[in-house]
Amino acid sequence: MAKRLLIRPGAIGDFIVSLPALESLRSDDTEVWCASPNVPLARFADRALSLANSGLDRLGITHADDVIERLRAFDDIISWYGTNRPEFRQFVADLNLPFRFLPALPDNSRHAVDFYNHQARELGANPHLTPAIDCPEVPRTFAAIHPFASSPAKRAPMEVFEAAAKKLSETMPVHWLCGPEEDLPGAVRFPDLYALACWLRGARIFVGNDSGISHLAAAVRTPVLALFTTTNPKIWSPRGIAVDTVRSAAKADR
Repeated sequence: MAKRLLIRPGAIGDFIVSLPALESLRSDDTEVWCASPNVPLARFADRALSLANSGLDRLGITHADDVIERLRAFDDIISWYGTNRPEFRQFVADLNLPFRFLPALPDNSRHAVDFYNHQARELGANPHLTPAIDCPEVPRTFAAIHPFASSPAKRAPMEVFEAAAKKLSETMPVHWLCGPEEDLPGAVRFPDLYALACWLRGARIFVGNDSGISHLAAAVRTPVLALFTTTNPKIWSPRGIAVDTVRSAAKADR
């Protein structure tokens, strides 16, 4: 039975746009190492481990015999980690570990999903075209609004979201959403991303910025309106059954 390790660093959106590629690269026994918040989303794998707990960052720097032993248990390792670190690539090559490295960031010639899917096809896989996270079917009854993003430059003005909430509240309940590090009194919070995905499955519409949560909403087939300020939606727009993107200026003092 072939054992494969997929090492996928990156934030929430990075992980979700690569989900079709990751899923298509499953083997008989598959483990995923990824950022801690993304572990609950690696549901296609037999096991998932956070990069913080993997010890991978100790390789070539300090004592890491335990990590090396763990890596030797795999027949194949496909890694987006270490692509731009020649010293890391040389270290694992000297150990004869079965690493194959892939570029971690899209080359701006195509949508990010298509970029990672192309990588998977080059490895003989057949990925789906759209990220999908399976959640229980529930009635769609409310609007979800998430006015945050990973950086202030990616955030549209709060007034835009307040106007959207006012309009949407005429026809449905509106719930504001925030993450563990975000401050918004009365907003909905969830302990992990899969629990959040299942909640978003019940939304009639999601309004957010260029953020990982917008990608999460699209992956559960919720209609998404995503506001883009600095990044290119042709590369980074969420991909789902009903996604619209709008260009918006970021608020200068945020």
